[in-house]
Amino acid sequence: MREIIEKRLIAFSVENINLCRNLNNEYVSQHLTNQLVRSSTSSALNFGEAQAAESRKDFIHKSSIVLKELRETFIYLKIIQNAKLIKNNYSIKHHITECNELISIFHKTIKTSKSNIKNPK
Repeated sequence: MREIIEKRLIAFSVENINLCRNLNNEYVSQHLTNQLVRSSTSSALNFGEAQAAESRKDFIHKSSIVLKELRETFIYLKIIQNAKLIKNNYSIKHHITECNELISIFHKTIKTSKSNIKNPK
């Protein structure tokens, strides 16, 4: 499962980089491009950090950072979509759907991990 999530996060980062190549060249697009690339790639990189966590609490903390970055990415995607900054009829729907699915996965992961701390087997 870990490998699947890692592949999805990396693919999601790459998809967002490609999306940024399809934004118009306005100042606001450049600003959002920088922020979107940072937040979407950060989610993948922080997932790698979470895999090397030193404790369950450290895992929860690092996974929470992944979730925070994904939520930030989601907002950037919605801004880009609503401001109509995309050229060449490039579709952003898949990006938003994938981001939402990843947010759900990490929300559940964190919730389960916290529950396991409170109720160890």
